[in-house]
Amino acid sequence: MKKARVLYVSQEIFPYMGENTMSNVARFLPQGIQERGKEIRTFMPRYGCINEIRHGLHEVIRLSGINLIIDNDDHPLIIKVASIQRARMQVYFIDNEDYFQRKATFTDEQGRLFEDNDERAVFFCRGVIETVRKLSWSPDIIHCHGWMTSLFPLYIKQACKEDPLFENAKVIYSLCGDKFEGALNKRLADKAVWDGIDADDLAVIKSPTHNNLTKLAVNWSDAVVKVDPNVDADVLKHIKKSGKPVLEHTEENYMDAYSNFYDEVLEMEEALVDE
Repeated sequence: MKKARVLYVSQEIFPYMGENTMSNVARFLPQGIQERGKEIRTFMPRYGCINEIRHGLHEVIRLSGINLIIDNDDHPLIIKVASIQRARMQVYFIDNEDYFQRKATFTDEQGRLFEDNDERAVFFCRGVIETVRKLSWSPDIIHCHGWMTSLFPLYIKQACKEDPLFENAKVIYSLCGDKFEGALNKRLADKAVWDGIDADDLAVIKSPTHNNLTKLAVNWSDAVVKVDPNVDADVLKHIKKSGKPVLEHTEENYMDAYSNFYDEVLEMEEALVDE
C-alpha cells in the first residue's frame, strides 16, 4: 500500500522562527505524521532574520534558477534546504533577494505592513509549487499554515487542476491566529492572477484584509483546522456556511487527531468518487 504523502506549507517553523503555536505545530506535526507512516515535505520562506550558518541552510542548485513573473517583473527563485537531524526531516526554504533578505518579517520599524507583502505571498506560494514540480513529488494532502499561504488552495485547485502532480491533492488550511491589522496592497487580486485563474476567483480579496484572505483560503480548501481559539466571528460564519469539515486543534494527542483527519479527508473524497 502506497504511503500517503503530506506537503506542509507554512509561514513559520520553529527553530528557524520564534516559538508560537503556528511555528511549533509546523515543526512537530510533520515529524509526528512521518512517524505515523506518512511521507512528508515541508516548506517555509527564507526570511532575512534566519541565520543560515547556525541552521545549516545551503542552496539546492538543481532546484533553483527559475524566474517567476509577478506584476510583469522577473524574480529569481532560490531554493535552500536544512535538516532537523533529530526529527529526520528536511525543510525547504523559498528565497529571493528582493523579497526575503530584509531582517524584519512583515512590518517595518514603525509597525507598518511592508508594501510588497502581497507579492511576497504570491512568490512564496508559486515558488513552492514550482519546486514540488521539480521534485516530481505528488502530494495527497497539502496542509497550509498562515496567511502567506492563503493563495495556495486556489492555485492548487485552479492553476494546477490539470497537473498530474496536484490534480488529486486535497488541501487543508489552518487558522493560526496570525491576524494583521489593515490590509495588504490593494492590487493583490490583480497580481495573484495565474494560469486558469480569473478575477471572479479572487473577488473576495479585492479588499485584502486578513479576514478576506482567510475566506479565500477556506473557499478553495477541502477542509479546515481551527488552531486559533479566537477566530473572528465573521470568518467562523463563513466556514460554517462552506460546509467544509473542521478539526478543532487541541494540544493533547494532536498528532493522532491530525493523522486521522487526513485519512478522513482522503476517504471522504474517495467515497464521493465511488458514488
